[in-house]
This record gives sequence, structure tokens and C-alpha cells, in this order.
Amino acid sequence: NTNQPDSLQMSPPVFLLFVDSLSVNNVLVNGFSQEDSQRYYRWQSFGPADGRTENLWVDLNNLHKSQVRIHGILSNTHRQAARVALSFDFPFYGHYLRQIIVATGGFIFMGEITHRMLTATQYIAPLMANFDPSFSKNSTVRYSDNGNLFVVQWDKVRLKDREAEGPFTFQAALHKNGTIVFNYREVPVPVEKINSTEHPVKVGLSDAFMASLSSSQLSDSKQRTIYEYHRVEIDTTKIVSRSAFEFLPLPTCLQHTSCDLCLTSNLTTGCGWCNTLQRCSDGIDRHRQEWLDYNCPEEVRFSTGFYSRDVSSRFISFFLHHCSSHITPLVSLSDLQTGPPNHKGITENTAIIAGVVAALVLLVALTLLAVYYINTHPTVAPPFYLMQRRSNNYWPSMKFRNQGCHSSYAEVELGGHEKEGFIEAEQCC
Repeated sequence: NTNQPDSLQMSPPVFLLFVDSLSVNNVLVNGFSQEDSQRYYRWQSFGPADGRTENLWVDLNNLHKSQVRIHGILSNTHRQAARVALSFDFPFYGHYLRQIIVATGGFIFMGEITHRMLTATQYIAPLMANFDPSFSKNSTVRYSDNGNLFVVQWDKVRLKDREAEGPFTFQAALHKNGTIVFNYREVPVPVEKINSTEHPVKVGLSDAFMASLSSSQLSDSKQRTIYEYHRVEIDTTKIVSRSAFEFLPLPTCLQHTSCDLCLTSNLTTGCGWCNTLQRCSDGIDRHRQEWLDYNCPEEVRFSTGFYSRDVSSRFISFFLHHCSSHITPLVSLSDLQTGPPNHKGITENTAIIAGVVAALVLLVALTLLAVYYINTHPTVAPPFYLMQRRSNNYWPSMKFRNQGCHSSYAEVELGGHEKEGFIEAEQCC
């Protein structure tokens, strides 16, 4: 749409995106209940009668005109998505992001790698549905960024082919500290009555990691798989006009920048330090593939150990420090020799120590062999299941594939000297 006034044109930065339809083979999604959502975010809802609701709402109409940008193309098209650069690093599931992708369908895609299934995972969705901002001149997608807060608002947008039911007005607010707020000003139709046949209907948060198989196992080296490792789903019956949801981020292993903090912090659990990457992680985040490629699970597992016996039995105790690569003896041999040596006792102790060491060596060898087999045969069912297993949750429970999905987001360009970048996506619900 090149006939819009200057006030409706999106100002820089703008990006042109090229979508590689072969970059992702499938998306494996594991659905989580509300109880599972408390690992990464703590959230609560506020109804129309709560004073907190009005305080959370960001009134873009009260901001100076220069502080609010109306996206010209998103406000006049259907099923489009455009990349926007933030003025600050936004922490999402512990990962700091500087670019996001805003879609007309009431959600923000948070993935770093674009693919053909934007609605499947890695999203912030205040109300993902089949909205068509092009229906009315009053329907807009606008946003504001003041350096500490980014707000995108779907203003008076209507559902495709259900326009008579009324306009929706809602927003997503991304705070610099990682807090996310969903605000709903106008909700004319209960969310549970919105049809998901033509477009997925989702409300909540989601993140995933990407895994690649070795080229020797693939006919196409670009084939990759995305695994959704966590999802926050909220009760849609609580979404009414003048309601709100606030998501507070919880500490993650990724925030620790040193080995000592990684292993001793009371804020997180299950963290391990990988010296090779100089990274703290529990192994389940967007960097999981790199964590596996550099054998970080083995490094974490075998870099910590403790073996001790009563000093009176003349066993030498060693402690392998968590944050070092050398063995430090806690008790020296000279400290143990307080009297004449007992050659018979030494012989017996030596035999016991030799047997224990042999058993440990065998156990380590078997473990390393199993780990090597799992890492080199990721597509085999039992190893793949073990790699994916984590606590009581594992992937996948639902599968999304490119095949058989019709296009839901099309690529367009803005006329003139600047071009807007848009994502081509496929509906896979």
C-alpha cells in the first residue's frame, strides 16, 4: 500500500527476510499444563475489578505521536509478519533477544531462525487468532519502544469472516527486565468460541530449541527439527474486556556467568558448568545442540566427584573440585603415616582400592560408550528417547510438518525506497 500518509509509514529499522522452506523439516511440540509453566515464569491474572489491571494497561493514545509507530503494511493486510528491532536486549526464557517478528494474527514470533511454521512455537501470544486488520481503516497494528518498554497493540482488529462480531483491542508489553504483560481492552467474543480451523488459536508463551542431524544421516543437509521444551498456557475463560495477565521471569541457569555462581546459587537448580563453552546450563535451552556438540553433558557429569573414607582406615581421599580441571588431595600420604607401616594392612587396602578403581573404570567406559552411541545415532528410537527425556516431560507429543499445510502468511514488499521484510509461514495446527 503506497498511498498511505507519512504518519502510517513505518520508520527504520526495516529488514528484508528470506525464508528457506527447507531449513526446518518439522516441529515437535510437547503440550504442557498450567502447573508446568511455573519453571520459567510465574504469572497471575487480573480481572476488570482489579486496580492492577488499569495500571498495567499502556495507553498509546496518551503518548506523543513521535513515540508511537503505526505499521503501514500490517495495518492493511491479512496474515503478514514483519521483523522489528528492539532498542534493548529482551530476556525471553533466559535468552537475550534484540529482534522480534510481529504478526497480524495477534502474536509475536520470538525465534531467531525463521521457518514456515511461525504459529507452532517460540511465541508471545496475547491472542493468536485469524485477525484481518485490512478489513477496516480503523484497524491498526502499532507499537512503541521507549528503551525500557516495548508495546505492540492490535487495535480494533476483527476476525476474518466474522467481522460483524466486533473489534478486538489488546496488547503485549515487553519490559526490559523480562516481564511480559497481556492487556485486553475489548474482547467482544469469548476466546473459547473462536474457530481454530483456519488459524491456530493460542494464548501464552512458548520456546523451543533446534536440533540438527549429521549430514551422513540426511539426504538434505539443511534438514533440522525444532523441539518445544516449554509452553505456558493460560485459562482463556479469564480473558474478558479490561482484563490482564502479568508474567514474571524466574531465574535460569543461563544468567550465571561463572562456574562458582552456576553451581552454588540458591536461585536455580540442576545447573552445570561447561568449561569448553564457558556457559552455565541445565541442558534444556536454545543452545542445547551446541551443548551436546561440545560434549558438555559428559564434562558436567565427570568433572564433579567425591570419594572419601574414614582416615583411620588409611584410605586416601580425593576431591575433584567442581570448577577446576585438576585433582586436589584433601589428605596427603604423609599425613596418614603417623606410625610404623603395617605391610599387611597396606596390601589388603591396595587390593580393595584396585578393585574399586577397576569397577569405576568399567562403569565410566560403559557410560562413555552409551553416550557416544546416543550422540552418533540420534534417530534410533531408544537413544533418541533418552536424549529427549527430562524429569517427567519429554518430546514429542504432537508433530507439525511442512507437508500438507497450506500457506498462512505470505511474503510482500513495500513500494518505494524501503522494503519491509515479511515471513512466509504455514498453518500447522
